[in-house]
Amino acid sequence: MPPEPISFAAAFAPALLDPTRDAPQIVTGPNGKAAGKRYDVYRNNVTVSLIDALAAIYPAVQRITGTDFFRAMARFHVRGSPPTSPLLFEYGRGFPDFIARYEHAQTMPWLADVARIERAWLDAYHARDATPLAPAQLAAVAPERLADLVLTPHPAAQIVCAEFSAVTIFAANRDSAPVSRIDASTPEDALITRPGFDVIVRHLPPGGAVFATSLAEGRPLGEAAASALDASPDFDIAANIAGLIEAGAFTSIAFGDA
Repeated sequence: MPPEPISFAAAFAPALLDPTRDAPQIVTGPNGKAAGKRYDVYRNNVTVSLIDALAAIYPAVQRITGTDFFRAMARFHVRGSPPTSPLLFEYGRGFPDFIARYEHAQTMPWLADVARIERAWLDAYHARDATPLAPAQLAAVAPERLADLVLTPHPAAQIVCAEFSAVTIFAANRDSAPVSRIDASTPEDALITRPGFDVIVRHLPPGGAVFATSLAEGRPLGEAAASALDASPDFDIAANIAGLIEAGAFTSIAFGDA
């Protein structure tokens, strides 16, 4: 059987993000003339649109690096990572890992962690709405049953663990206020939630990320607390539970023996 004809889209798209490739032969201008220059204009517009999308998703990263550095870095990422969704806010999920590998960003080893927080911020913004767990629901649980309690995570809740002070750097660079010098050497973990309309990014205390992650994975409260205490002997269970409920990190409760 003869091979199936190649669709216009399949022939048109592969060279869009590769400026070293010639315009597809299927692309023609008036009277069937070659349209390489027209294709190059369209190709540039596609690249610029994807770079603009990354700039909108990662504003703190762009502010830290400066616009020229950011757009040059983003261009390299765009050329190697075509979109897989028609929704632009879905684009750039691999950008933080790209930043971690990018040669010219190695002097900013915390930059990829800031990008991971920004990606989580956007995902939380677009997550499904849900009513957060009310403090009274937790308070109504008998003390002897607390260890068996299992909490359902809010769809918007995410945790980012960073080797550097990414939460502080993120917070300082999400608006136009002046930024003072930041010691980036202290690891910081972030809890990203959206209990209402606004996304909230909180700096978790030592052991907090282990605790919240364990709960989000469906482990009972007693097991999650034990893991957090192993990670940080000074972990305050009551304060951390209160903080997670206040942040809207969970929506409902059940019991592990149910």
